[in-house]
Amino acid sequence: MSDYGHPLEFGSFITPSAADPTGVVELAVSAEQAGLDLVTFQDHPYQPGFLDTWTLLSYAAARTSKVRLAANVTNLPLRPPAVLARSVASLDLLSGGRIELGLGAGAFWEAIQAMGSPRLSPAQAVQALEEGIDVIRQLWDATARGPIRVDGEFHRVVGAKRGPAPAHDVGIWLGAYKPRMLALTGRRADGWLPSLSYLKDGDLAAGNRIIDEAALEAGRKPADIRRLLNIGGRPDALELTDLALNDGVSTFILASDDPDDLQRFAAEVAPAVRAAVAAERAGARSPQPASAFLAGVSAAGVSRPAKRPVTTAGRSPFTVTPTPDDGVRRASTVVWDERTRPTGPAPDPDRTYTAHDLATGRHLVQVHDGLRGELAQIHDLIDQVEAGTLDVGAARSHINTMTMRQNNWTLGTYCESYCRIVTTHHTIEDRSLFPHLRRADPRLAPVVDRLEQEHHVIHEVLEGVDKALVTLVSAADGLPALREAVNLLSDTLLSHLAYEERELIEPLSRLGMQ
Repeated sequence: MSDYGHPLEFGSFITPSAADPTGVVELAVSAEQAGLDLVTFQDHPYQPGFLDTWTLLSYAAARTSKVRLAANVTNLPLRPPAVLARSVASLDLLSGGRIELGLGAGAFWEAIQAMGSPRLSPAQAVQALEEGIDVIRQLWDATARGPIRVDGEFHRVVGAKRGPAPAHDVGIWLGAYKPRMLALTGRRADGWLPSLSYLKDGDLAAGNRIIDEAALEAGRKPADIRRLLNIGGRPDALELTDLALNDGVSTFILASDDPDDLQRFAAEVAPAVRAAVAAERAGARSPQPASAFLAGVSAAGVSRPAKRPVTTAGRSPFTVTPTPDDGVRRASTVVWDERTRPTGPAPDPDRTYTAHDLATGRHLVQVHDGLRGELAQIHDLIDQVEAGTLDVGAARSHINTMTMRQNNWTLGTYCESYCRIVTTHHTIEDRSLFPHLRRADPRLAPVVDRLEQEHHVIHEVLEGVDKALVTLVSAADGLPALREAVNLLSDTLLSHLAYEERELIEPLSRLGMQ
């Protein structure tokens, strides 16, 4: 079982088709709007049906503002490492630190030879890649004295000046499968990036062993190397959670050119996997009903029970900060009186907590942050739909156009998915977490009672969102009703989450999830 502790990331693997260049870029934009962390493109310079990947990366970087980008993976035999290093550093500076570097030793050698690069044996290709990494790292190290000196068998760069340095520490991820490449990954790389379709059962575990051993021999920690994985199809949360907890994968990159697949991956699968892995790291025990809350449930109802406790030596004061309520209210309706909310017992100022204790309360905040982030995306989608309709009268006459229908259904699907996640989250709290807190500390009973009452109110608010969605897809003037319904959801949910964190993160850290 391997979990290297890296934060989870989710990305897309897009075909750089020259037949639809605009569509390729729009997929990158869609991936960012969906909330993915990473956009990657194949790099096959000998393929006439593909756009040049580094030109595409530059264009996509200009069209996006948050998502990170990378080649998956760069064909080093056709990309001289010194020039490549400057390309990466330049684009990283221009994009505000959003470029990573996937690297490969080369494949499809006949096509590579046809483009003018000599054919290399497997051993030679690995050596050339290691020399190339030396060139790249030296060129990026703009603070070191003296010019670059790599006098290799395949790459000789002697006397070139250093710089520019990238805007951030660019990760070098190797597409590796064989023992030589895996060992090189452990010695020199920041990440391992294979494709699941090329692996057999047991290959991830075997690859991890080789990488870890090589890392230790080189004086590095196995956790220095992030484990990434290209995946296809329609993966579910349970499958990816297994890969994260058992094989150490922390970055999942979905190979799909379907924007609906990317939307589902970001909105449903990613939050469930993040919650499940965070629960395991927080030390939730299985079996126990409350662990389902920490494990998280996706919109498809996939949960992950924890397998092992985590213990950490050392104790400290309570340091987890609840998210404050900013007091902003958007809706014209008020569904409860916040002044009547009870408060629980004050924390003992002399009590100390282990890292395990603190992780339990901290994870509640992380789960809530996922809900807050997706709620913000709903508002963003509404803004996009509203901007596309111009006004309700124009929308009425163009209701049957593809753009309008796609905008409405995309928004509707996203809202429905989000509402399912919130409802499941609250149901599990009510059935398992809250009874435990009542038993463990009766002083919390008034707070728990109020939280349960608010869950019922939020359920009614979610029902209002569903009704507004029906109006949206059946009438051109349904958007204002949906906006008001989502505004009310924002008011109630953000207020409720802040109250719950204020009252429960310390008791959860003190009482645990028995």
